[in-house]
Amino acid sequence: MPTRKFGLNLVVFVAIAALFTGIWALYNRPVTAPDWPEQISGFSFSPFRAGQDPQRNIYPSDEQIRADLELLSKQTDSIRTYSVDGKLADIPRIAEEFGLRVTLGIWISPDEERNEREIVKAIEIANNSRSVVRVVVGNEALFRREITPEHLIEYIDRVRAAVKVPVTTSEQWHIWQEYPQLAKHTDLVAAHVLPYWEFVPMEDSTEFVLERAKDLKKLFPKKPLLLSEVGWPSNGRMRGGADASQADQAIYLRTLVNTLNAKGYNYFVIEAFDQPWKASDEGSVGAYWGVYNLDRQPKFAFEGPIVAIPQWRMLAVGSVVLALLALALMLIDGSSLRQRGRTFLTFVAFVGGSALVWIAYDYSQQYSTWFSLTVGCLLGIGALGVFIVLLTEAHELAETAWTRTRRRPFLPVLTDTAYRPKVSIHVPCYNEPPEMVKQTLDALAALDYPDYEVIIIDNNTKDPAVWEPVQAYCEQLGERFRFFHVAPIEGFKGGALNYILPHTSPDAEVIAVIDSDYCVNPNWLKHMVPHFANPDIAVVQSPQDYRDGNESTFKKLCYAEYKGFFHIGMVTRNDRDAIIQHGTMTMIRRTVMDELKWADWTICEDAELGLRVFEKGYSAAYAHDSFGQGLMPDTFIDYKKQRFRWAYGAIQIMKGHARSLFRGQGSELTRGQRYHFIAGWLPWIADGLNIFFTIGALLWSSAMIIVPNRVDPPLLIFAIPPLTLFFFKFGKIMFLYQRAVGVDLKRSFQAAVAGLALSHTIAKAVLYGAFTKTIPFFRTPKMASNHGIAVALAEAREEVFVMLLLWGAAIGISFAQDIHNADVQFWVAALLVQSLPYLAALIMALLSSLPKPSEAPADEAVAQA
Repeated sequence: MPTRKFGLNLVVFVAIAALFTGIWALYNRPVTAPDWPEQISGFSFSPFRAGQDPQRNIYPSDEQIRADLELLSKQTDSIRTYSVDGKLADIPRIAEEFGLRVTLGIWISPDEERNEREIVKAIEIANNSRSVVRVVVGNEALFRREITPEHLIEYIDRVRAAVKVPVTTSEQWHIWQEYPQLAKHTDLVAAHVLPYWEFVPMEDSTEFVLERAKDLKKLFPKKPLLLSEVGWPSNGRMRGGADASQADQAIYLRTLVNTLNAKGYNYFVIEAFDQPWKASDEGSVGAYWGVYNLDRQPKFAFEGPIVAIPQWRMLAVGSVVLALLALALMLIDGSSLRQRGRTFLTFVAFVGGSALVWIAYDYSQQYSTWFSLTVGCLLGIGALGVFIVLLTEAHELAETAWTRTRRRPFLPVLTDTAYRPKVSIHVPCYNEPPEMVKQTLDALAALDYPDYEVIIIDNNTKDPAVWEPVQAYCEQLGERFRFFHVAPIEGFKGGALNYILPHTSPDAEVIAVIDSDYCVNPNWLKHMVPHFANPDIAVVQSPQDYRDGNESTFKKLCYAEYKGFFHIGMVTRNDRDAIIQHGTMTMIRRTVMDELKWADWTICEDAELGLRVFEKGYSAAYAHDSFGQGLMPDTFIDYKKQRFRWAYGAIQIMKGHARSLFRGQGSELTRGQRYHFIAGWLPWIADGLNIFFTIGALLWSSAMIIVPNRVDPPLLIFAIPPLTLFFFKFGKIMFLYQRAVGVDLKRSFQAAVAGLALSHTIAKAVLYGAFTKTIPFFRTPKMASNHGIAVALAEAREEVFVMLLLWGAAIGISFAQDIHNADVQFWVAALLVQSLPYLAALIMALLSSLPKPSEAPADEAVAQA
């Protein structure tokens, strides 16, 4: 049987590996295009290399320029420059050594002093250099609106009168149509035709260039036409259907230059070499227009088929290796998984592994600065973190939905001859409504169990009118019930429970704890205590449950969200003896309790005690049958406080037990237990890190709005990982709540909304927990009155503020940027998706403000009673 299972797993892995390898191969199928010709008309030439930047007056040496021109001379006899500033003035002189003709550029800008300097220098070079065959006064100066047509014409006329070679200006093709008077002052029409900037797909771009050339010839029939810039970027954002990719650059340029050669056009391919310094003016795509990269290596093959990613086979192998490693970790101790679950995990492992490889490759194609390296490292860590969280979420989904049988089922014990030791039930209280506590005591008095006691500890309640009625009621119930009121007492709830340990009956073998709002089932002890007959069992846990889940729409959503943990997470954790002990409906063996006691350094003393139980080598039992029901928070702020406490406590526990959890030192934790304690809290840590993504998204979006011409949308790889995790978690909730919890689609959606609403609160708790040691303990009030909408909005003010910022950023980008750009559309969509948890918080706050259906507006307090 094991051999057969291994063989089937191998077949599935190989099949999915073949599928994903096939996807890599399909994306990288060879595309034919004409070979690069022996000679092209010309290259636009900017000689700057790594670390060089004309804006910072850092220029290449003569030797570097000479090496560049020698390389280009093997493919063309003509180059175009853009300025004569600094060392650029030496290009014509060096070009003579290789017989290159130079179209000399004069940079025109709003800086009149520089313009004058450039013009004087260019006239001198043109009149003294045999290599200069024409002069171009200004490059897109009118398009950038840095000069008026009249002023530009003055410059052109001046240069034209001073030199013997033809003179023109170089503008985008539509600028010549907008200002046809320019042609009267130039010897030729020099036009840029760059389909990428005009959202033209690569497949249609060659024809687009030819059509624009025809239009210009028709408009200026007596002027020679020079296509002074034609090209395509190899990296950057999509613009409509125009994809800036290495493959598209190769196909387009190889097709275009052959077509232009055949039709006899003069043209300059922009450009010879990549120029990263241009990114500051043109966005990131400005760095990638070169035929050669920054290291002077060709960016695509000049002949033969074109492949999108030439090294795709190596990347495919890398994705298979990553998937195999991830799958090996996920399937450790996975013997109970059905084949469907194994197939699902294999598929997820390949998706995640392929995504990581693709992200790493895509980012490796970017030119690095200190900023991009920093962002890249953070992105890499974030992507790896998302991958790990995604795998843990997928693992829980598979083990919940596709497990043959539960390995450690703890069903209620129904036999009358079962183990029946004495139980001491501890009920901690603090400032609780007396009538609510009396209901709890009545339920305890009705327990069907032969030998038990009840100890109520009221800690630090100041108002005697709150605790004295409970004391009196305990006396009324008889000697089985004992009441303690202690003030002051330190150590939160754990301190109060530790206080009554010495007062526990000496013959009690089991200690049970419930919250003061819980009404227990009469069979709780009778059906669950017998599990202690197994000497290895130190903790027996029943789920938290609630009796007011249908009291209001707000509580319906809360109840749906609560059920997921107790009917999904706790069930799968129990299979590896790794449940989270929670401080109500729990039982602890007396000897273990005396040994370990409750911790007073954490606000989640219950979960911390459960972890120490496992560290000592003891076991726990979890039965997902409900044996007691309490009350949920009545307001959104209390709902948030409760979850903040849980998340903050989890980080406290991870820090306090880091050696045993992460390194396995000083404890008897199994690998499965360590996995579940870390993996179970990873989604909360991911929520904490998501705050930084939100802050970064808002800062980046602000820059896109303030300087839209200089800041592009972020690369897709910045947004895809967190968005993928968001949709996966949402889909997981919708699927598992129907499959495992047994609720309908509506309740599944309600659970998702309630869970989303807590994202910001959990994130804050994680960050607070990471940087502080402790915070004051705060209880979750029960039976509190509802409040008005204004108060509800105040409870969600942080979430509403962030939501409005994200919405404002999305709207601002829609106006400031070109919304037809696919990258802009994706980023706006990402901002809106990022706002959904904050919107969910607003919805929950408003729902919590609505009056309960049973409440009479005139007398809310009476109705509650």
